[in-house]
Amino acid sequence: MKIWVLRHGQAAAQAATDAERPLTAAGQQEVRLMASLLQGQPLDAILASPYLRAQQTAALVCTELGYERGVATAPWLTPDDDPCEVLRYLAERQERNLLLVSHQPLVSQLLSMLCEGHRGAHVPMPTAALACVDTDFVAAGLGSLVLHRTPADLSA
Repeated sequence: MKIWVLRHGQAAAQAATDAERPLTAAGQQEVRLMASLLQGQPLDAILASPYLRAQQTAALVCTELGYERGVATAPWLTPDDDPCEVLRYLAERQERNLLLVSHQPLVSQLLSMLCEGHRGAHVPMPTAALACVDTDFVAAGLGSLVLHRTPADLSA
């Protein structure tokens, strides 16, 4: 199974609530740039946090890829969710290529759990960063980080 993890693009600093912060124009551009790395990937599903910036990021990815299956909202992908709970949800899924669109600190902690077996390893995930973990079985420490890119990597 390939688990693709995409942090949302740059978001506005202020909104009525954290969940309502929209992507900025720069954030939209970051997401379009990073979506190019997903071209040709046989994504079975895209799951996104219910927060506006994650939903907007996922929608932009769908547009850029011509992905027509839509985005499923996963309430367990918000910033402060427990990466152990996310692993439990992922272990129940049948997809072989899954894209998760979420937030810090969850994305770094999830990547650490998947690859190192604990949440303490630092995996830098600035806005719109994309990582891919390859694993035969979803469990702590069994994954291999096979891709890790940031918008700065592509625009340099």
